[in-house]
Amino acid sequence: MPEVLVLNRQRRHAVPLNRLRRFALGLADRARAEAADFSVLLTTDRTIRRYNCRFRGKDEPTDVLSFPGRDSLPDCVDKPYLGDMMISVETAYRQALTRNHSLEREICTLMIHGWLHLLGFDHELDQGQMRRKELRLQRELL
Repeated sequence: MPEVLVLNRQRRHAVPLNRLRRFALGLADRARAEAADFSVLLTTDRTIRRYNCRFRGKDEPTDVLSFPGRDSLPDCVDKPYLGDMMISVETAYRQALTRNHSLEREICTLMIHGWLHLLGFDHELDQGQMRRKELRLQRELL
C-alpha cells in the first residue's frame, strides 16, 4: 500500500487534512507502479516563493512546485519514492475565490497537477498530454 505524507506548515487558512490525505492516497493508488509514495507540504506564499526562485529562477510565489524523487535515492532503498510537492495555501485560496469553488477543491486540483509532474509529465514541453490527463482526473476525482 502506498504511503503519502501531507504536512500543513501554514496557519492562515484552515484545511481539512484528513480529507486531503485520503485524496492524496487515492492519487497514489492510481499510480499502480512501484514508485507511488509521495509527500505534500502545504505552505505559505513566502516559503514557496523562496523555492520557486531557487529552483525555477522566478522570484514570485506560485501555486504548486513538484520535486520528483526517482533519481535521488540510493540503490539500497527497496521502494522508489515518487517525490515531493509544495502547495501554497495562500495562492490556492485566492485561486479558489476566483474560480468560485472551495479551498479544498483547489488544493486537490493543484495536487493532481503536482502529482502528474512527479510522474514525469511536463506541460511546458508536451503537446497537451498533461493537460488532457489533468482534466480527465479532475472529472473523475473532484
